[in-house]
Amino acid sequence: MLFRAHADGRFELAGRIVRCAVGKAGAIPAPDKREGDNKSPLGVWVMREVWYRPDVYPQGPRTALPLRVTRPEDGWCDAPNDPNYNRPVTLPYPASAERMWRDDAVYDLVVILGHNDDPPTPGMGSAIFMHLARDGYPGTEGCVALARADLEAVLATAGPGDAVQILAD
Repeated sequence: MLFRAHADGRFELAGRIVRCAVGKAGAIPAPDKREGDNKSPLGVWVMREVWYRPDVYPQGPRTALPLRVTRPEDGWCDAPNDPNYNRPVTLPYPASAERMWRDDAVYDLVVILGHNDDPPTPGMGSAIFMHLARDGYPGTEGCVALARADLEAVLATAGPGDAVQILAD
């Protein structure tokens, strides 16, 4: 199954359109994506696995995708010159890394998207996820963000090999 996120804030879900947020600086062709540019990479990105907070989802989310319990020490390396760039790491970590266990709800449920990960190219963008949207759907740092019920609906229908396509229109 292919889910489509449009740069104008539309997300195609089971024959209907719901709201989403993408990069606060818009979207850009994947080859032009750069670390920290706040742009979502255009293209098709396989949903690799789902990370979830066990205190929020004690039984885990309903999905056929691979699951991983998020731990307080989980991070994601966003330092282009580090050998673990665009990979999960354990915090504290000596290079720059994003905390996956957050005080806000944004990462209660996270889908790791297969952007720049096979293998990662330094500086071409890291931590491109599909996660929960903030109130009002402000732009992301390059991810796709959905309302909790909409992300849960995506996961309930998604399976291995399914992907998210980020479109410019």
